[in-house]
Parts: sequence; C-alpha cells; structure tokens
Amino acid sequence: MNGFGTLNYTVLGLYLAGMILVGLFFARRQENAEMFFLGGRKLPWLAVAMSMYASLTSAVTFLGIPGTAYSENIALIIVCVMSLIVAPVILLLFYPIYHRLRVTTSYEYIEKRFGPTARYGVAGLFILARLGWLGTVVYAPSMAMSIVTGIPLWSCICMMGLLATAYTALGGLAAVVWTDVIQFIILIGGAIWVAVSLVNGVDGGVETIMALAKETGRLHIADWKLDLFAMSGPIVAISFFFQLMQDYGTDQITVQRLMATGSLRKTVKAVSFNACTDFFIIGLLLFIGLGLFAFFQGIGLPENITGDQVMPYYIIKYLPQGISGLLITAVFAAAMSSMDSGINSIATVVITDFKITSHASRLSDVALARILTVVLGVLATATAFYVSTIGGIIKAFASFMSLFSAPVLALFLLGVLTRRGNFKGWLVGLAVSVPATLWLQKTVEAHWVYYFPFSFFVAFLTALIASRFFKAEKIPGQLTL
Repeated sequence: MNGFGTLNYTVLGLYLAGMILVGLFFARRQENAEMFFLGGRKLPWLAVAMSMYASLTSAVTFLGIPGTAYSENIALIIVCVMSLIVAPVILLLFYPIYHRLRVTTSYEYIEKRFGPTARYGVAGLFILARLGWLGTVVYAPSMAMSIVTGIPLWSCICMMGLLATAYTALGGLAAVVWTDVIQFIILIGGAIWVAVSLVNGVDGGVETIMALAKETGRLHIADWKLDLFAMSGPIVAISFFFQLMQDYGTDQITVQRLMATGSLRKTVKAVSFNACTDFFIIGLLLFIGLGLFAFFQGIGLPENITGDQVMPYYIIKYLPQGISGLLITAVFAAAMSSMDSGINSIATVVITDFKITSHASRLSDVALARILTVVLGVLATATAFYVSTIGGIIKAFASFMSLFSAPVLALFLLGVLTRRGNFKGWLVGLAVSVPATLWLQKTVEAHWVYYFPFSFFVAFLTALIASRFFKAEKIPGQLTL
C-alpha cells in the first residue's frame, strides 16, 4: 500500500490546526453557561442544521454504510425514506413542548411529566449510550488512519479523541456548531469525490456498477421473510423509524442544537434541511459501497481488509496524494463533528439535569463546564479501546444505542401518547428490556438491525402493562395530555 505521504500529512495537519483555531476564537465569548451550552440561543438555523447532520453522520455512517452495501445489500436505502417520514412526527410530538418549556435539555420535560427521579434515570442512560457511541466514533476514523498510515491504532485513538476534546472545551457549543459547518462541507464534498472517482474507475461506469449489484443480490431489499440473522427492507424501515425518532426527537445532541435556534419556526427549517440532506447522503454512501464492490472485482483485496475498511483502503491506494489526504480528512471531519457534539451535550446533561453547580467552589460556570468536557473527552477516548474489541462499527453503535437509548424513547412516548404510563411501570420495562436485549445480542446473535426495535418494544409494552399496577405519583405542575 502507498504510504500516507508528506502532502497528505500536511493537509490533515492544517485541518486539525484549523479546528483548534476555531475553538480559540470562540473561547473569549464564553461568558456564562447558557452561552457555552446553547450559544446564547442565537445560532443561525442553517448552521444548526448542518451541525445537527454532521453530528449524527459520524464516521460510523461515513465508513459503515458503504461497508454494509459492499458486504451485504442496500437495504439501508430505506433509511432515506424514514428520515422524511420521521421529521413531521417529531415536530408534532416533541418540539412544541420543548420550545414552550424553553428547555436546555430534553430531560427537563421528563421531570415535568414523571418527576425528578425519572429525569435522573433517563439522563443517566443518555450518558451511558453516548459515551459508548463516542467510543465508536473515535475508533472508526482511528482504525482508518491506522490502516492507511501504519501508525499504531492506540496512537490514532488518542490523537483523535484529545484534539476534538480540546477545541470543544475552549469554545463551547458555538465552536462545535461552526466547526461542524466546516466538517459538513468536507464530508459532503469527500463523498461526492469518491463516488465520481469510482464511476470513472469502473469500466462502464454507473451501468456496470448497478448491473453487478443486481447480479449479486445487493439491490434486493424487499424480502419480507423474517430472518433474525439477515437485513431486509421491512425490518430496516421499522428499526430506523424508531431510531431516528430517538436521534432527532429526544436525544440531547439534537435537541440542544435545535433549542439553540431560539424558535419553533427555525427548528422546523433545520429539521427539514436535515431530512432532505439525509435522503441524499445515505443514497450516495450506499452507491459508493456498490462502486467499491464493482471496482475490486477481479482486483481483490488483502485478507485483513474488512467491509468497514474498504473505503479508506481505496482512498489511500488508488487516489493521488493530496486528494487522498483531503478524503481521509473527511473521515476525520465526520468523527470530530460527532465527538465534539457528544461531549458538549453530555456535559450539558451532567450540569443541567444532575444540577452540578460551581457555587461550592471558586470556579465559574464556564470553567466547570470546561473541566467536565475534558474529563468526558478522556472517558470517551478510553471507551474507544473497548469498542475496538466488538468488531464492526455499525454493530458496535447498534449495541450501545439499543441497550440505553431505546428505553429512553419508550419513556418519552409513554409521556406524550398515554395518560396511564408512569415511571414505576417504565422501570419494570427497563429491567426487562436490558437483559432481553443482551440475550438477543450475545446468545441469539441476531443481526444488529433488530437490536433497537426489539429493545424499544420490550421496554414500551412492558412499561405500558406494568403501569396499570402502579399508582402514578402526583408531580407539582405536572404536564399531562
């Protein structure tokens, strides 16, 4: 394999230095906690929309979706449609409530509906889920960098995690959003460049790529046969309908950005932009996977290159110096946009939902937030070492999110859709769903696409039934349907 090269290192180094400079620029403006966590609720909706997309379109997506199309099929194309369907659902169910309450975190609604203990519970689950997710988004580009440069994996993980932590601690949400805008442009441009290069690199271009995909069954997505060990169109639709509802409707990473727009009208614009972008990018990444499959037919791949690693392998071996550096930088952009958003949102939850304040010390609110951001960044970096043992970056992502985030969505929907649902019933649902999901993952070894909907339905239905046996507590100022 070609070495990474001086020019590529220069391109990557300039990008990383630029991110630190953005953090330094916004560092002086962090006057209070609201400025650090919400940008003063005055951030432009388009910048927020780009940040929201870049945050959740991590390197897991950027590398994992082409890898899935390369290894299996393009059933994930249904995610594009689900994104458009979920957008109006979350705008009707959740965001009018959030803006009316002027929340900083989505879990403030849970306290109004179910009480403070419930708020602590879901905030804790969010932290566990997103720390696991952050480990995944640090590991994915680190793995790619290790493959293409020969740098030890542990060195790449440390470099990736600590740089994102540094500029996030400096500039707060404003730095996160504006670096995400840059990273959004880089990752979109990088995906388009790879797609065009594959069309030019395969004899017959698009026609050959699609014909080979059809011959090998990679276009077959409408198989209605229930198979726990394979991915098909219907189960992808069900899984991602609920997963996207969690990601964009209740998860603090998204809610924090959308509350920073300052109004429901701007939130609608940002969510609409995000859904349309999702439609385009997921389709493009799946096409890249098919293009990679066609490109390597007859050429072959080294045995140690798996589906998640095919795209960075192609970039560094078959694209010229400078260009390959830009595209590996796009992988870093996808990861850092998720890393910065994750640790900033977790810090927001720890301080806001667990009511940790600086009053007991001489620290200012911003200083406390920065210290917490650094601690969380180090924890997330450490988690990446564990993720490296799971195998398959999308599978690792699905494992964490199904265990911790699916039950959180169940509680939110109990709150907005039912009168009888209560926190004690949900605790029973949680107690059942976590071991049941571990059983599905570890004993049954079902396909990862089943993890999230299985966990959600077990938690929601069990909670709904169990709630009938408990009397709901009276909460002062309680929100009801």
